[in-house]
Amino acid sequence: MLLRQLEYLVALARERHFARAADACHVSQPSLSAAIRKLEHELGAPIVRRGRRFEGLTPEGERVLLWAHRILAECDGLRQDLSTMRSSLSGVLRVGTIPTSLTAATLLTTPFCERHPHARVTLESLPSREITRRLAEYELDIALTYVDDEELGAVRTFPLYEERYLLLTPRDGELAGRQLVRWAEVATVPLCLLGQQMRNRRILDTFFADAGASVVPAIETDTVSGLYAHVASRRWSSVISHAWLHMFGVPPGMRVVPLEAPAQPPQIGLVMADRDPEPILARALLEVTPQVDVRGVLERVLAGFLAPVR
Repeated sequence: MLLRQLEYLVALARERHFARAADACHVSQPSLSAAIRKLEHELGAPIVRRGRRFEGLTPEGERVLLWAHRILAECDGLRQDLSTMRSSLSGVLRVGTIPTSLTAATLLTTPFCERHPHARVTLESLPSREITRRLAEYELDIALTYVDDEELGAVRTFPLYEERYLLLTPRDGELAGRQLVRWAEVATVPLCLLGQQMRNRRILDTFFADAGASVVPAIETDTVSGLYAHVASRRWSSVISHAWLHMFGVPPGMRVVPLEAPAQPPQIGLVMADRDPEPILARALLEVTPQVDVRGVLERVLAGFLAPVR
């Protein structure tokens, strides 16, 4: 069995198409197909359901795929370990982040790259459930997500900051002059919010429900940038996390007003699968983290946008 065969299988499972998988691996389609057939022969089990096109993996194939992710991740760890011994970390740190914490990721990735100039970072914006799956299947080294998510499973968590919520509203809106607004009041204004498939939205819906209110937004989107694009028209308001101000700020003609704080605000932090040995690059990111006061940086940004209305 060769590592190349496992790489081909992972690519095929990801692309779900023989030709695209071959392109991703920079080989011909016949070479990729032959390598997977040879893997099936060596393991004595069918891996791929074949028809006129790729039809998925067999139950045995799904198990082989899980081991392939694990073996390839361990090989990456070996390379990184040897790189550490040469006093120069290299390789690719695979980071997943929920969309609502993507704005804070640069606070960690920038000092990491400065300390380890030969290492690279791939940063993917993913739903929280996809992050959980990819951590378990060795497709991510570390993630930035809600650390109090009960679906995370066997992980190690490293809290960074608590989400604070703000009403982003037109400067001439009915709630713009307030120093603090309540969730029930926010439910009465035209809103643009993230979609219900996003954990952030599900959290907000819980807060609205606790206040005896429900919301039916005029606009729903699956990206923070899409949300900002709509509220910039000054036709809608939104509930945002204070971390978004770090990247997006406040659009012209809008202002932010603090929302009443929930009893237990959600915590954002780094999450890593609970396994040994740890991915070397993930550990290197964790070693950089204490030098960055993420909570303090975001609080200072927030304070700059809470100036009195003029």
